[in-house]
Amino acid sequence: MKKAIFSALIFQFCWFHKLFAQTGSPDFMRSVGKIYVVVAVIVTVFIGIVLFLIYLDRRLTKLENQIIEHDQNDN
Repeated sequence: MKKAIFSALIFQFCWFHKLFAQTGSPDFMRSVGKIYVVVAVIVTVFIGIVLFLIYLDRRLTKLENQIIEHDQNDN
């Protein structure tokens, strides 16, 4: 079991190392214009998460109010 965990950690370390071992100028993404695509995707995902949380909060509030009304009607 320990061998499997150790080998998985080593694999992940090697995989992440390749992600960050890029050659060239750090301004490459900016010069090509792809950085704006990355920023747009991140902002879109963030807005999606915020909208989902607002939707979820409204549904939970509605359910809580229904439970409170149901308990009041039983008494």
